[in-house]
Amino acid sequence: METDQRSKFSVAQERAILVGLVVRGATHDGAESLLELAELAESAGARVVDRMLQRRDAVDARFYIGKGKVEELAERVKRHKADVIIFDDDLSPAQLREVEEVCRCKVIDRSELILDIFASRARTSEAKLQVELAQLEYTAPRLRGMWTHLERIAGAGGGTGAGTVGGIGTRGPGERQIEIDRRIVDRRVTWLKRQIAAIDKRKVRQVRARHQHFNVSLVGYTNAGKSTLMNALTDAGVRAEDRLFATLDTKTARWNLGDGLHALLSDTVGFIRRLPHHLVASFRATLEEAIHADLLLHVVDASSPTAWKQYQAVTEVLASLGCEQETLVLLNKMDLVTDVAEVQAIQRKLPDALPISARTGVGLAEVVETVRKLLAGTPQQLTLRVKLSDGKAISDIEKHAEVLERRYVDGSVEMDVSIGASTLHRLQVAHPQIQILQPAV
Repeated sequence: METDQRSKFSVAQERAILVGLVVRGATHDGAESLLELAELAESAGARVVDRMLQRRDAVDARFYIGKGKVEELAERVKRHKADVIIFDDDLSPAQLREVEEVCRCKVIDRSELILDIFASRARTSEAKLQVELAQLEYTAPRLRGMWTHLERIAGAGGGTGAGTVGGIGTRGPGERQIEIDRRIVDRRVTWLKRQIAAIDKRKVRQVRARHQHFNVSLVGYTNAGKSTLMNALTDAGVRAEDRLFATLDTKTARWNLGDGLHALLSDTVGFIRRLPHHLVASFRATLEEAIHADLLLHVVDASSPTAWKQYQAVTEVLASLGCEQETLVLLNKMDLVTDVAEVQAIQRKLPDALPISARTGVGLAEVVETVRKLLAGTPQQLTLRVKLSDGKAISDIEKHAEVLERRYVDGSVEMDVSIGASTLHRLQVAHPQIQILQPAV
């Protein structure tokens, strides 16, 4: 077995065999999950030449799948001249090594595949740092598996028996190399965490600085059409492609809602079922837009046969991030829907969901109107007092509220206005000097 097999992350142009396991009591559909794994593999540049799905009572501690299946897998590798085996789950370093030894082929798991895709898509320095941290945290526990060939060499002081690694003070070069690598990885991880922590703080400051605006964040399963919708609603010019994880970097643009109202709309990284926890942690800075948004637009690919499961996967990740704000569900790609009954079933579960097509523009006017109502909130009448010298505050009140009457008193202006609660809150954040007299006099 070549020792650099485990160090290869890219599966570009390689012939891949996919392997899935369904254990007793599993909640996911194995065949369905392999279909998604095939999309991921193709998105990474691999060509899927075969698939294997096994059902067992429990995971095999040594090979993950059964020993007989591993031997069958080795035969399939030879028959298809496969370059890589991709497992639809995370394997332990020992399991990866054991399967590689039998199949004489590189083996990677689901997390490693997703990390490869993220690494190839990262464009900004922020995204590259986040991906590198996730990769190193994934790789660190697997270093011992990469250096087993050197551990078999006895240390300079000699071992206590033939072929034995030396005792105390006689460590072999393999163990020394592991320690060196671990120190290098630890130092790099520490540095990356410092850099990302600084990004986190800066991102939080940027998001909080926009609290005077109504912040809307697009969330959803990868390839649900978030970037296409972003481009349809704004002139952001976000890169939109029909592939998984086309967007890794957050983009924010001004969204004109008409009649002087606007919001800040942000596009975020897409989610996926069983998204590696290293990535969720590393990309927390990117997801700050969703965490601190006033409203989430949850985009669902209504044309997908797994639309409801995708919806559930995203809501689970959002819950883990602490996103509990108001959410508007958008059933996108309605122009591509073939199973109308399935969409109707989702609409019965989510009666407030809006059917749309970001590509054709159908339903977008209703989205704008709904967001306008949520932005304004229930109107209330009250009196606002502000100094005449504060032209910016007066201008913002006139822009965001309906001014019913005004009076000039002792260098100040009192305005009777009709204004929604959420709009009033944003005005108060932007202009804390505004005095509120309630009710309108």
